[in-house]
Amino acid sequence: MFYKFNKGISLIYSFILVVLLILLDQWTKVLAVKHLMNKEDMILIPKVLQLHYLENTGAAFSILEGKQTLFAFATPILLIIMVYIIIRMPQAKKYVFLDYVILFLIAGAIGNYIDRVANNYVVDFIYFSLINFPVFNVADCYVTVAIFVLLILILFYYKDEDLEEIKRRLLFK
Repeated sequence: MFYKFNKGISLIYSFILVVLLILLDQWTKVLAVKHLMNKEDMILIPKVLQLHYLENTGAAFSILEGKQTLFAFATPILLIIMVYIIIRMPQAKKYVFLDYVILFLIAGAIGNYIDRVANNYVVDFIYFSLINFPVFNVADCYVTVAIFVLLILILFYYKDEDLEEIKRRLLFK
């Protein structure tokens, strides 16, 4: 979050960041529908990276395909938990990376949730053909990078007492 400001201003800036990230995700999906749907793949780097239109009824990378009811209930619950974490997070400079991780998770979850509610599927379009990686989208990138950064923060950046402080704040201890 924006630790130099009071909590209210920080939350406003955080909200704006999440909205901008969601708009970027949705814009790329609109472009994918317009330029890729029912068309040949667009090769960006031969045998490495291409744009390929896919309607995904699962989660990131087509995991849990067809489980729309699960996503309909789980996503709002997870979003409430993440917003709670952002609100309760200690407002110190050392926690700013964790704030951004949560904000990117929120943006990724909402970006794909919008697709699921509107279409019953998520538009995916980025394909790494070099390793035959599942087709994904910008919101999936937000979530994947956020989880990777979260692991690095927990393993190498935060000390045990930092994690205990977060736990105390979240559990009102």
